[in-house]
Amino acid sequence: MSVPLQIVLAFGSVLVLLGLVMIVRSLAKTVGLNAEVQRKLIHVGTGLYALLLPWLFPDRWPVYMLIAVTLIVMLILRLPRFSNGLGATLHGVERKSYGDFLLALSVGLCFLLAGEVTLFYVLPIAVLTLADAAAALAGTAYGTKHFVVEDGEKSVEGSVVFFVVTLLIAITCFLVMSDLPPINMLVLCLMVAAFGTLVEAQSWRGFDNLFLPLGLLIFLFVHSTSSLTELVLLAVTFFAAIVSFRKLGPKLGLTRHAARVYVVAIFLVMAVAAIHNAVLPMMVLAAHIWARTANPCDSKYSDLDIVASLGLFSFGWLALGNATGWNAVSFYGISAMGLAMGLSVLAWRGNLLIVAVIAGALFAIRSWVVNLNPEASNWAEPLMVLSALTLTVTAGLPQFAPQLFIKDRVLRLTLVALALPLAYYLWSVAGSWGERLAAGATS
Repeated sequence: MSVPLQIVLAFGSVLVLLGLVMIVRSLAKTVGLNAEVQRKLIHVGTGLYALLLPWLFPDRWPVYMLIAVTLIVMLILRLPRFSNGLGATLHGVERKSYGDFLLALSVGLCFLLAGEVTLFYVLPIAVLTLADAAAALAGTAYGTKHFVVEDGEKSVEGSVVFFVVTLLIAITCFLVMSDLPPINMLVLCLMVAAFGTLVEAQSWRGFDNLFLPLGLLIFLFVHSTSSLTELVLLAVTFFAAIVSFRKLGPKLGLTRHAARVYVVAIFLVMAVAAIHNAVLPMMVLAAHIWARTANPCDSKYSDLDIVASLGLFSFGWLALGNATGWNAVSFYGISAMGLAMGLSVLAWRGNLLIVAVIAGALFAIRSWVVNLNPEASNWAEPLMVLSALTLTVTAGLPQFAPQLFIKDRVLRLTLVALALPLAYYLWSVAGSWGERLAAGATS
């Protein structure tokens, strides 16, 4: 397929999705569909179309262009001028939700991270499209037993339906797209269904549209070739972690929902990176618990905010490294180190000597982690100056201007922790690309 034709197809795809929004909006006015049903119809239609992307486009870049244009259109539909018209179809629900943006973003990230392995793209998007919608319909129509999620609730019946539909999708995808031994396939499908159900059940504000497909993709990437023994051990560990956090959560001041979310976050972070690279992100969670207890902020759901932050920048660094071809794990660690530093300072609120000790400890831990990474991951090292500057900024702002972090603490600290590592990473990658181009021009 020619380049112009792929561009036309990409923009035509956006028009198709806009047409779907218009049709659903028209149906809503005609037959009185509520906002939740409208949103789910768009969700299913978009997801089904997204499943076709690997076969619609022979090249990958038109898909990324399509995602970018779609995100821009969604932003436009949120403007006041459209919010009561077409925009209401996407975000007319009463609760606060970022589901429309996160759905488009997750499609793009899954397409990027799955690479040439179609199974890793199709299975997560199919689960997000079909199982999520089936669970929502079942929960709405037949839900009688509910559990609390943030300021809302979900139903046990919906979760059961989600598990069953996900299991069927997983079995179908593995039968068609893999050649694993039957017993491994069955155990893996059961774990995909269980893990996906837990992620979906604990998500909030539409974050299941991001965490569910990416969580499943990473789970498949890491464990699709694991032995039967490893899969069983993982299942036992996962179950034990859920039980442990259920007991430990109240002692840490965590709600049951937050405790379950922490389990999901820990497993996702450990899937994104090697165990030693997960140490600093785990310290972010510990620092947050300390800060939340010693110096609470005004966020109603700070425990969920920190998990969302960790998830977003973990997936973000992973995607950025894959997109550029330059491993970003060192910068991921620096960002986590900075976020842990900022939270620790807000928790301590005192002696600068103690702040310096915490900074030194975090710096030493990062150095230890770097020494365990392979040489290819350390291509930008040594990053001692960047690490020191990040620690200085993330410690200095909370120490001398704590009022900046009373509101939206986690979001603001995350942005501060990301600023220097992200800027330096992009500058380094651009410089490396420039050197390659120069070398190619002179050869």
